[in-house]
Amino acid sequence: MSQPNSSEITADLLQKLIKELPGKRALIVDRHPNARTSLRIMLSTLGITAVHSAGHSAEVIRQVKTHHFDIILSDYLLDDGRDGQQLLEELRHQHLIPLSTVFMIITGERAYQKVVSVAELAPDDYLIKPFTADQLESRLMRAIYKKHFFGRVFELLDNGAYADALAACESLIVSGDIFFYDTLRFKGEILNVLGRHAEAEAVYQEVLKNRMVPWARMGLAVALRGQAQLAEAELLGQSLIDDFPEYLAAYDFVADVREEQGKLTEAQEMLLQAAAISPNNSARQRLVGDVAVRNNDLEAAERAFNKVLERHRGSSLKNLDDYANLSRVMLDRGHTEGARKLSQEIRRELRGSPQGELTALVIESLCADKEGDPGKARVALDKALALHGSLGSGSENTEVSRKIAVDLAHACLVSGDETSAQRILRKIAAENHEDRSMISHIEGVFTKTGREDAGQAMLAQVGQEIVELNNRGVLAARQGDIEASVQLLMEAADRVPNLQFLVNATKAIFTLLERRGWDETMAEHGVRYLQLAQTRDARSAKVISARELYQSVARKFGIAVVPIGGARGAAEKQSA
Repeated sequence: MSQPNSSEITADLLQKLIKELPGKRALIVDRHPNARTSLRIMLSTLGITAVHSAGHSAEVIRQVKTHHFDIILSDYLLDDGRDGQQLLEELRHQHLIPLSTVFMIITGERAYQKVVSVAELAPDDYLIKPFTADQLESRLMRAIYKKHFFGRVFELLDNGAYADALAACESLIVSGDIFFYDTLRFKGEILNVLGRHAEAEAVYQEVLKNRMVPWARMGLAVALRGQAQLAEAELLGQSLIDDFPEYLAAYDFVADVREEQGKLTEAQEMLLQAAAISPNNSARQRLVGDVAVRNNDLEAAERAFNKVLERHRGSSLKNLDDYANLSRVMLDRGHTEGARKLSQEIRRELRGSPQGELTALVIESLCADKEGDPGKARVALDKALALHGSLGSGSENTEVSRKIAVDLAHACLVSGDETSAQRILRKIAAENHEDRSMISHIEGVFTKTGREDAGQAMLAQVGQEIVELNNRGVLAARQGDIEASVQLLMEAADRVPNLQFLVNATKAIFTLLERRGWDETMAEHGVRYLQLAQTRDARSAKVISARELYQSVARKFGIAVVPIGGARGAAEKQSA
């Protein structure tokens, strides 16, 4: 009996996928009610009746947190100057939708030409206005078919199983040339995430022999940077910007490489160029503000942080750190009245939030000190310290922002409470000693209060304690005492839950289980440390390595892997 050919298989599969359409849930995003109604009618002719609507980005965020959507159709032009491309990037970066969700942008010809080749996270397709129900069905089925083709890869990436996802890509490459370059793109991105940069470089070079696509040049630049070829990576990133001025991911990349080289001023200039092209991207404006603060360009920092706050005022996307960032710069520039108004706005906008009240009290204390009223500053500080003591870091509802905690320590120092300040800052420094922005923030507090030497001494001592804590566990492992090593590294992670200790404890636990056999209680400890590490930096190569070890050991003993979630760092960037 002859085997069916690929076209027959594709036709059969397409018929199957068409029959599944009535079971899909869709979200329509458009500012105009009439446009949403028209799209809803089109979808209903395809059998899709579970259709939700959103008129603005905040409503989209609320809905995707409540429902799983198989399809999202978004107009390019959204509210407050935001566009559908930025919405997609926010949803992907915050892991609010799975990779299996079809995201299509509806746009005019001019906007399509602007973004189609250079989008960092490209949608699954573009619908050019005007279009018919038949055209919508055709594009939708093509996107759904592609999702089906990469289904296993996406499922593995959603669970952070990068090595398995890489193997799945290899199988797709071997099986045929359908979506060949998409598969190579995913393979290269996964290799970069896994830290296998030389292999990623080879993949991108293979693509560039035949297709000079921007994403391959970007991937190659990332691979070069991963191999410490910073000058070459910067040059390649700059050439990408020269050839594709709208490719904003290249600006961010070059800025980051420049910062890594210690060229903060040049990094800020690059981010400002990107922000001028896309002024409504809040994440980039935050980066501009952060780098500008470290460059002591307070005017640029205030401008950037103010833009972020303006974007989110009155929406569910407002963030306490945005208020704190702006108030901090205002105070440094002597704009005390503006900072005080921010504290009042926090109380008004976040009524009932203990974190909001804490932030307002810290700002008030620092404002009072600037105004020469130490008594008033101390009253606000005492209330803030009491509130801070009642909050913890055990859940989302009680966690205090690290930046705001540093500001609280700043208020302690200016009020003469060195003990409380040292206690707060030592904890934050220990838990974030690899975060250059946070360490710079701590150093800035000591400098502003005339305690630069004390700050350097504290940071050096914290660094030494971290080394000693870590070395105890490492030394035990080298001496062959695995159980003692695990216990010491767990104690270190419990005492100082920074990224390094959490990863070390995770790896030690699963190395022990691999050698001695599965132990459910010990494995639960390992998963908990891994989850904590991931909340700090899901895309860290260290975290990814620890997660791969966990999954490998669990599979060895036939144990179901706990979905860690939020681990995607590759294959989010799908080609158009």
